[in-house]
Amino acid sequence: MRPKFDPETLPVIETDGRRAPLSAPRMQPDFIRHRLLSPPAWEPELTDESRVYDRTRGLRQASVLVPLVEHPDGLTVLLTQRNANLNAHAGQISFPGGSQETFDADRIATALRETEEEIGLQRDFIEVLGSLPDYITGTGFHVSPVVGLVHSGFTLQPDAGEVAEIFEVPLAFLMDPSRHERRMLRWEGGERQFYSMPYPREGGGHRFIWGATAGMLRNLYHLLAA
Repeated sequence: MRPKFDPETLPVIETDGRRAPLSAPRMQPDFIRHRLLSPPAWEPELTDESRVYDRTRGLRQASVLVPLVEHPDGLTVLLTQRNANLNAHAGQISFPGGSQETFDADRIATALRETEEEIGLQRDFIEVLGSLPDYITGTGFHVSPVVGLVHSGFTLQPDAGEVAEIFEVPLAFLMDPSRHERRMLRWEGGERQFYSMPYPREGGGHRFIWGATAGMLRNLYHLLAA
């Protein structure tokens, strides 16, 4: 059984001061579009997630959208804060997305449908650029991250039953490895390391981006930096 814990209270064991932040040209839509279309040789970073899920339950297929929103001063990443009363990942910060349904044509269709259902972002405003490596979460989801460029003019309508808040974080902040914290959870059954990327809130405190969401953003960094 996985322990219940508050990830924000766990100690930071390392921040990545060895790697450089992404340069501005590598965070331009044209560069990201080309990089996802013709990626160089690179290695995604594996985390402890796949070692702690309950293997007796099997994996549930899911897709998320990694929405890169166009602004005159640069791209941002659109994220959601999940409602605290949900059965899975309650209260966590995540990408819009969800479980694959039998009528979905593919993982891209799942990501676009779930995004529209969760936050009201219509697929007409989303240019699908490609995908990041699949990600296995500690809660038993096999997640396909689909990267999309979100063009201006969209409106949002969050599903009040699932989404508590929608917000954006500058891509430059998330693509700076010095913001990538590795934290450690220890319990009687073992230990687990995970990434976190706390983003300062206006007025104090942080939006605590961690776990699978931070792990997928870390892989986006590796791909764009390769």
